[in-house]
Amino acid sequence: MKKVQFDLKSPEILINGNGTAPTSTVGRGKTVDVGDVRQFETEWQDNLVHLQLGNSLDHYENWERPTVIVSDGAYGILGFEGDTSNHIDLPNWYKPHIKAWSQYSTPQTTLWFWNSEIGWASVHPILEQYGWRYVNCNIWNKGKGHIAGNVNTAKIRRFPVVTEVCVQYVFEARINGLTLKDWLRHEWKRTGLPFNKANEACGVKNAATRKYLDRGHLWYFPPPEMFEKLAKYANVYGDPKGRPYFSINGIQQMTRTEWGRMRSKFDCPHGYTNVWDRNALRGEERIKAPKKDSKSAHLNQKPLDLMKLIIEASSDSGDVIWEPFGGLFSASLAAKTIGRKAYGSEIDPVYFNLSLKRFKLPFQAQLFS
Repeated sequence: MKKVQFDLKSPEILINGNGTAPTSTVGRGKTVDVGDVRQFETEWQDNLVHLQLGNSLDHYENWERPTVIVSDGAYGILGFEGDTSNHIDLPNWYKPHIKAWSQYSTPQTTLWFWNSEIGWASVHPILEQYGWRYVNCNIWNKGKGHIAGNVNTAKIRRFPVVTEVCVQYVFEARINGLTLKDWLRHEWKRTGLPFNKANEACGVKNAATRKYLDRGHLWYFPPPEMFEKLAKYANVYGDPKGRPYFSINGIQQMTRTEWGRMRSKFDCPHGYTNVWDRNALRGEERIKAPKKDSKSAHLNQKPLDLMKLIIEASSDSGDVIWEPFGGLFSASLAAKTIGRKAYGSEIDPVYFNLSLKRFKLPFQAQLFS
């Protein structure tokens, strides 16, 4: 595996995430450079957060398994050293990371994939290939204030863009190569019992056959207590030759607790939809480039409140959050403020070291008060 190489006197990345030469960022430029960092560190941690300088591909195996992954990497817009020049190259950029995410995730893991619409569309097939199931596309509407001055629509020949997307995926649980929907139906068929007996097992009129054992889009994940009823009934009344039913080890039936861990966590706060009307980040929270006339240090710093929203909706206190493309580590900071553990990596030494002051200063606690 390739290691990240950089020179503190000129901290351009020499090897990017997939081992190829980095794409040029000519025309973009960075508002920060090595002169803006007083002291260089390569690692920082406290009781909840562990941040590392370098390629996240070199660190995944040492991180605890994630409940949430927040991906805010390449957009295909020459936004940073190593970004691609367009969306066409994004699948190859992300593929080694997606493969690793699949290796270390569990059925409880949720992925939040930030990108442009076309960037996400380009990477979606790779996510599906490695077992990530699409759930929902959330749109961050930054409002008209995001457009600086008049936009020459005659030249750009499109409506001005004031959005980006944050797409929710879950890691698809499979048992013996079958999705949960197919496995439930397969196990019930093995019992030799009529499908309508599943309703009797669950004490419902028709919900078991209409939802839990449905083979189409109406399928519904059985609540743990209903799964337990299905499994017990099957093992009492099903063909004795096939027992145990609804088992993952061939010895005993799966418990309701084990079944409950077969899907991701999610608790949507009241009043929210998949459109997030939130102005582009400004004010105290926006990290400025030192001695650069108050210019923003990072092209695409994410708001802490949006990071808090997605992390809190898909995890519990003490759960593990991954931020593989840290930038200024907004996801890791949001995770820390709500009692989650965070592991993050950033390949650019300047961004990495600028971000550390966010964790060393007390101001972030006021942002969520």
